[in-house]
Formats: sequence, C-alpha cells, structure tokens
Amino acid sequence: MIPRLLAAPDSGWTAETDVIVIGSGIAGLVTALECRRHGRVMLVTKALLDEGSTRWAQGGIAAALAPDDSPGDHLADTLTAGVGLCDADAVRALVTEGPDAVRRLIALGTSFDRSADGGIALTREGGHHRRRIAHAGGDATGAEISRALLAALKQAGGGVDVIEHALVLDLLRDATGRAAGITLHVMGEGQPEGVGSVRARAVVLATGGLGQVFSATTNPAVSTGDGVALALRAGAAVADLEFVQFHPTVLWLGEGARGRQPLISEAVRGEGAHLVDAAGERFMVGRHELAELAPRDIVAKGIMNRMRETGTSHMFLDGRHLGAAMWEKRFPTILAACRHHGIDPVTRPIPVVPAAHYSSGGVRTDLSGRTSVPGLYACGEVACTGVHGANRLASNSLLEGLVFAERIASAIPADLASVPGDPATPDVPRGLLHPSTRDDVQRIMTSYAGVLRDADGLATAERELHAIRETGEPGVAAWEATNLHTVATAIVAAARRREETRGSHWREDFPELDDTVWRGRLVTRLDEDGLGTTYEPLSEGAA
Repeated sequence: MIPRLLAAPDSGWTAETDVIVIGSGIAGLVTALECRRHGRVMLVTKALLDEGSTRWAQGGIAAALAPDDSPGDHLADTLTAGVGLCDADAVRALVTEGPDAVRRLIALGTSFDRSADGGIALTREGGHHRRRIAHAGGDATGAEISRALLAALKQAGGGVDVIEHALVLDLLRDATGRAAGITLHVMGEGQPEGVGSVRARAVVLATGGLGQVFSATTNPAVSTGDGVALALRAGAAVADLEFVQFHPTVLWLGEGARGRQPLISEAVRGEGAHLVDAAGERFMVGRHELAELAPRDIVAKGIMNRMRETGTSHMFLDGRHLGAAMWEKRFPTILAACRHHGIDPVTRPIPVVPAAHYSSGGVRTDLSGRTSVPGLYACGEVACTGVHGANRLASNSLLEGLVFAERIASAIPADLASVPGDPATPDVPRGLLHPSTRDDVQRIMTSYAGVLRDADGLATAERELHAIRETGEPGVAAWEATNLHTVATAIVAAARRREETRGSHWREDFPELDDTVWRGRLVTRLDEDGLGTTYEPLSEGAA
C-alpha cells in the first residue's frame, strides 16, 4: 500500500514564514526572489543551492528573440511537439511572456553568448523551425543562469531564509484541507536537525524531476520525485505522468551503467551533427522532415528502432565535420565529458542511447501555478501546467520555470491575506520502504516502462511494484525509495491506461495515435482507496 504520510519521528523543532519555496533551480530561485516582495520567504533545498537540475541544462532557453521569429511561430512549434495535448492558453502565456522574462533574466546578470554583431547568439534544436535558443558558455546555459540567480539572491540581502541539505517530507494541512506548511528533515550543520515543521501561508513545490525512477537518467541524484510524491500524499491531482521524455542522445557508457549519464545536447545536432549507425548510415533521413532535428520522441524512437533493426546496444552521433574549433568554443562541457570517458568527438563518433530526461507531467496546476490543494503551488518540472502536452519541445523547460515562477509570485499575495488554521493530524497509513528497494524500482521501470512499452510489460511492472513491501526505518534513503516507488506506481498506472502511442508515450501494442478516444488527460489522485486514475477529455482551449 502506498503510504498517505511518511513515517517520520518528530524532533520537536518548529519555524514559521509566509511562503515556503522547495527547490533551488530556476523555478525555485525566481519564485523566491519575486515572492520576497510580498512577505517572508523560506527557500528549502535538498542539497546545496546550486545542485539542482538547472545547472546541468546544456542547450539553452527558448524564446522568440530574433527579428524573423515570433511568439506565434514558437506557439506553433510547441503545439506540434505536444501532439494535441497542450493547453493552448498555457502555451500562449509561455511564448508571449517568455521574451520579456528572458530580458529580465539578463537584467539580473545572466550573460548569454553573443554573436558578432553583439546580439544574443541563437541556435536551433529539435522541433524548432527557427533559431531561438539562447545559450551561455557554449553548452553551460543552466550553470550560468543558476550562477546569476544565486548572485541576485545574495545581493537581495534579507527577505529569503535559506535551508540547505533539507528533505521535504509531507504537506501540513489545516482542518479545511488548506496548505499550512511542511514537515522537513534537516541535515545541515548550524541548522535545526532532524524532522520538524515549518508553518506557512503558502507552499511552492519547485522540486524538479523524477528521473531517478529509471536506472539511466540525465537527472542528478536528488531527482527522486519528492514533490510529486508529496502532492499525491496530500491529495493533490497529478496529470500526464505517462509522458516521460527520454533524451535521444546520452553518452553510452556500456552495459549496466547506472546513475546520471552525460547528456549530449540537442544543440550539437542543431549545429549539424548527424545520427548514424555502426555502418555510418544516417538513419533519421526519410523518417521525418527535420531528420535529426525532429522532436525528441521521434528521434528517440528512431534510435531505438535502428538499434532493434541492427541488434546493437547504441547508435552514434557524428560531429567530426564540425571541427575542433567548433567543439572547443560551442561545446566545451560536452567535449570535456566525452574526453573524460575516452572519446574524442573531434576524431570519432560519440556512442549514444536514449535515457530518462524529463517528465512532461507532474502536479496539475492552473495558469497561476495553483494546484488542487488550496495554498499549494507547483512550478517547473514538478508541475503539469499543460505547456508540454505529450512531449516537451526542446529548451522550453527553463522558460516554463521562469515564466510560471513570475506568475505564481503575482498570484500568491491573495493567499498571504488569509491565515490557515492549525495543522490537522490525519489518521492515515504511514510507512516506508527499505532503501534497497530503490534498485528494484529502477530495474522494474527500466525493463517494463521505459522507451518501449506494452500491456504485458506494464502489467508485470504493476505486479512487481505492488509486491515490494519491505519495511524500512526512517531516514533519507528510505524516504527517497518510498517516493520513487510512489511515483513509479503512478507512472505505470497512467501508462497502462493510455492505449495509444502519443509523444513520449510509446505503446508497441497500440502503435497509432488515437484522437477519437485518447485526446484527453489522465489525472491521478491518492485517497483512502489507493491510487485512482481518471480520464478527462480536453477542453476547447487545448491544442
């Protein structure tokens, strides 16, 4: 049974603030910086401030900044990538507010790469028909954005209290069901230790992704789905969890490689690198009009199909013709990572394979980041705003975190005007899995719910996940294992329910898209009867 609360011994310490922001990527940092104008903010992060997913973002941030581009063109590309499941109003907010939001990011100190004429250098990535990807340090965009936002946070002085090395456990709610704070396990020196509670008038989840559900992922070790699991236990609706995007080109490190895999940015293909098989044949030509620059789900499927056709464990990304100067200037981080693993992309093709990269689904929100639980917000990868639909368009993730963080900051003062009641203590099942079950969850998900899915495999995954019952003792490893199991179970339930192939959800037993039955959203909730997934047809505002 999935617990409705984590088993967590209370150390007795308490704190109070107005807004709690959980996570220190672009979504969390921008939310904290903006919300400090409205009251006291506590920024909680699981590790160090700069250890979230944002710092690992290589490609860049997408926005219609070029004279020959427009929000309308960006809208069209995003809707195409989302394969009919995007919320058009959410996408419109993203692409119309995006350019000015990026300019404000620059005003905060972010230094994007410049072209010869002094303008922002823009590149293309998969699914984009224009060069609209702003990048920094060649392929270190996320690191530069994180640096600038952390510097802005430091310069802001008071208004934001930071707690590092702290794992959020559960949402506190009052008798009406409204968010009233969180329970928190703190591990950092000079801070209250153990499990305590923080009272607040509003809680913002910006906890990032869930890639550690799979054995191979581009996500950092902290991406264990904590925000989605917390939201489910709190009774919030989550949506689109079946749409886990696998990045097509991750450095293949050999059979049995685990943990975070080095990503080979889509921008490498944007600059002209080709996908080839062992014989040197470009297998994406003819599969899609954009060939290697097709949307990620199509490229990932193309790679997996070619691997199956040739009986090989990986394909290759050939960028030798780009030359040493291009690699050293445009992709220094990728070049160093490849050379660290004994591969020089200047002289030989890079072995690549798809790996879990991004969750298009998450905690369901409105256009202001509000979830179905009053006082609880979600932003960034943990959220499902409807922007991504069935498949995220490349480099829209940083933009989503930026735009919707600003939208949350505009909406949150209304919650600060009310005071939640005392937290209620619900009489619900509590429990933990043993830390060793983390490996079991990753094996099950990689084997049966990865890029290729079918009814038999998903049924096996559901059965094996349900059979995991080992009891663990309270601690970070057990809490993370429990969160991963909760999220994995929800992903499998949605993937098993959607009997079609759409975007990043690929059912081999239902290989066609089916708009007559499945043009809608699968919404999952956890209640006293366990996980329940319902189908909701899309409104007229979806595209």
